[in-house]
Amino acid sequence: MAKAKNPRRVGDNEARAKLRMIRISPQKLNLVAQLIRGKKVETALADLEFSHKRISGDVKKVLQSAIANAENNHGLDIDSLIVSEAYVGKNLVMKRFRARARGRGARILKPFSELTIVVREIEETVEEAPAKKPSKKKEAA
Repeated sequence: MAKAKNPRRVGDNEARAKLRMIRISPQKLNLVAQLIRGKKVETALADLEFSHKRISGDVKKVLQSAIANAENNHGLDIDSLIVSEAYVGKNLVMKRFRARARGRGARILKPFSELTIVVREIEETVEEAPAKKPSKKKEAA
């Protein structure tokens, strides 16, 4: 008596990877996620490779994991993958304090984030649009 199989959370032509408990604020992580949204995976990997942001190395690992999931688990072609979604969520916030003048304390918040990347396989279809005829403007006689 085995449990029923969980339904897929993404489509048949999609794969995803998730990284939780990243020690960076969601706002800063979202700047890097915006960098790769909607791009082909080769371009996204190149952008992350040469990014100067500290967290771009971790984002690159998650993207590579999503690509590996697409290839190995779902049988998708890695040459036709795009980053369809890259979204950031909040996670735990560590609360610390720092001693200040006159016996007071200042709160320090150390937020954690989580990142989800979904890659989608697109069909390589090249449709030739019919050639438009140059419009003829009527000349005033």
